[in-house]
Amino acid sequence: MSDFILVLLIIALLVCLIVTVGGLLLYSGLLTEVVIKTGPPPIKNVTFAYKFKEGSYKDCGAAYTESCSIGPKLTSIAVFYDDPKQRPPEKCRYVVGSILCEGEEKPDEELQKLYEKFGFKLFSLPEVSHTVTTSFPCTTPLSHVLGPYRVYPRLSSYIEVQTHMRRCGQNVKIYYIYIFYIYWSNSKPL
Repeated sequence: MSDFILVLLIIALLVCLIVTVGGLLLYSGLLTEVVIKTGPPPIKNVTFAYKFKEGSYKDCGAAYTESCSIGPKLTSIAVFYDDPKQRPPEKCRYVVGSILCEGEEKPDEELQKLYEKFGFKLFSLPEVSHTVTTSFPCTTPLSHVLGPYRVYPRLSSYIEVQTHMRRCGQNVKIYYIYIFYIYWSNSKPL
C-alpha cells in the first residue's frame, strides 16, 4: 500500500512540475501572437547613450547590465545591425545603451557626462514617418530567450515580402531598405 502512495505522490509531483514549467513558458510568451504593424513610429526624436559592440548577440547581456547600472530607471535600447544567419556570430555588430530623452526634451547634462565618463557615446535618432514594428512581452528572463526566436523570423519575412511586393509594383521606387531591431527592456510597449 505504501508503494502505491509513493508512486501516486511521484506522479502528482511530476504533473505539478510539468504544469509549472508549461505555465512559465506560456507566461513568458511562448504562444503569444506576433503582430507586425506598419505606420508611425512608437517613439520620436530619441537621444540615447550607447556602446558599440561586435560579437554574438547572445553576449549583449553584459552591455545591458553596464548601461542599466549607470541609469537604472532609464529605458534600455539595442540596435542590432546584422542578420546572424548571414554573418558569423563573432562578426555581428550591435549597440546597447539607454534612452536619455525623447521628443523635444534635452538630455540631463549630468547623466550625459556620467555615461560619457564610462565610454558611452551619444546619438540622436531623427523622427521618421513610417516604421515596421512589433512587440513581445518581457515578463520573465525566459522572455528574452524566446523573443528573438519568435519575433525576428516573423519580422524578417514580413519585410522580405513587403520589399518583394514593392519591387513588383511599377510606380513604386525603393530608396533604401535598412533593417534594425530595437528592443526595450522596460515596460514601455512598442
